[in-house]
Amino acid sequence: MVMATYRRLVWRHLPVMLAGVLAGYIVGCNKPAVRRTLSLQHIFASTGCTDTAAGEQTVAEQTVAEQTVAEHAAAAASHPAENRAINAALVALVRNSDLFGLRKTIRQIEDRFNARHNYPYIFVNDVEFTDEFKHGVRDLTRAQVHFGTLDNDSWKVPEWIDPEQYALVKKTAQYPHGEKDSYRKMCRFQSGYLHHHPLLRNLDYYWRIEPDVEYYCDMGYDPFVFMKEHGIKYGWNIAMTEFMATVPTLWNTTVQFVSEHPEFIAHDSLWQWMVDEQGRYNGCHFWSNFEIVDLSFYRSKEYQMFFEHLDKAGGFFYERWGDAPVHSIAASLFLNASQVHYFSDIGYFHPSVLTCPSNARTRGSCVCDSSKSFVQNGLCTARFLQVKQAVISPNATAPAVSEPVYFAQPTIRTVHSYE
Repeated sequence: MVMATYRRLVWRHLPVMLAGVLAGYIVGCNKPAVRRTLSLQHIFASTGCTDTAAGEQTVAEQTVAEQTVAEHAAAAASHPAENRAINAALVALVRNSDLFGLRKTIRQIEDRFNARHNYPYIFVNDVEFTDEFKHGVRDLTRAQVHFGTLDNDSWKVPEWIDPEQYALVKKTAQYPHGEKDSYRKMCRFQSGYLHHHPLLRNLDYYWRIEPDVEYYCDMGYDPFVFMKEHGIKYGWNIAMTEFMATVPTLWNTTVQFVSEHPEFIAHDSLWQWMVDEQGRYNGCHFWSNFEIVDLSFYRSKEYQMFFEHLDKAGGFFYERWGDAPVHSIAASLFLNASQVHYFSDIGYFHPSVLTCPSNARTRGSCVCDSSKSFVQNGLCTARFLQVKQAVISPNATAPAVSEPVYFAQPTIRTVHSYE
């Protein structure tokens, strides 16, 4: 029965997926990074974002290049675990039905990382967690575990959403989860409310985890410490293109916000990563099921006003704006390039996409097949590395990406309980 339902979902959404893959391929990305033009380029020019000379100042003041595993390990050796006092936690929005998948995740992250650090876990749900869930999670870790529920304001369809229009959207949507209330509420909550939940209110950093994921590498360093010491605000390790049918007005709504608040754009931002040669949104985004974030970013005036602008526009419900493109656009506009980091050394699998460090089949602390990795030379990852290099080190002679760039097609991911 489950497999039959799964096959129906595959066939139902296959045309949309293929269109998304084709759109992503057309975006291009095997070209060197160049300064691109937006339809409102004067907005960005007024902030200095197109000034290539600024990159020379950035690289002189703070060089945050993509780190190798050896460099991470060296940093870890100089910071014993008992001295790493970082106010951080591992956080997930889950349901009681996710217990088995979440137990698998916790077992892996404990073995790979957290058994040495004992960062607390925070789990939130739209209903009360069962005793079975709480016991099942606590059995796997010595770290503190906190459980919370969501308030009505953060988990609802807002009153400014027209019921009839919304009902029509759900009835006619031709993309995955287009008929789902819960999926849209989840995207809105992850975009604008999770970081304000009382259990996260005093945190400085969070690492988002999900049920049914795998971590392929022993982590010989602490990503939270690494981010704090290098001034990094946002860390990611999978990038891909969005289903464009779910975000038809997201970019225009963003440009409207930027036109009203050009002062929010970071001087050395990564906005070029998100657009093609014609200045059109290309759909590239960081897959937010893995993200490690300095929460001062999400609590900043820029981000809060941006989220409120998007929320009032209604796109979380009239379309199906996801938290991944919202987070990614914000990070690419409001942070400097040096504050956004690609954790290429953390092998990770989320159904049904994986990222795996090179040569992990034969050496190192990772065990995964890099030939099946969706990410390393995928167009959005390659484009990110090219644009970041152009911003931070515009006079670099070695290309950021030397391998051929490709667009790998993912398979349909398994259905999460909020979907």
